[in-house]
Amino acid sequence: MARTTANKGMAAEITRGSGNVFVDLGMADAEERQTKLRLAYALNAVIDRARLSQAAAAERLGINQPKVSALRNYKLEGFSVERLMTLLNALDQDIEIVIRKKPRSRAAARISVVAA
Repeated sequence: MARTTANKGMAAEITRGSGNVFVDLGMADAEERQTKLRLAYALNAVIDRARLSQAAAAERLGINQPKVSALRNYKLEGFSVERLMTLLNALDQDIEIVIRKKPRSRAAARISVVAA
C-alpha cells in the first residue's frame, strides 16, 4: 500500500506492524520486552486506579521511590518479568499463566499478557 504525502508529493510505503514494536525494530529480546511492557502497563493502571503517589506505591510494593519512578516511566531495564509479576501480586492482583499449543496459522509461538 502506498500513499502520497501532502507537502512533498512523494510516495511513502506503509507497512503493517507485527503487533510487537520490538520485533518490528529487530530487537533480539523482543518478546521479553513486550511482556515487561505489558506487565508495567498493568502495574501503572493499578497504581492509577488506587490513586497512589509514588511514595505510597513504593511502600506497598516494597521498593524505593526511584524504582517506582522508573516503572511509571517504563524504564524497565532493572526489572525481570518475574519481579513485575511479584509487584502486581503486592497490589492484590492475581496472575494466571495459560500454556497452549500455538495455532498452525501462526509461524512462531508467542508470549502475551492480557490485563482483565
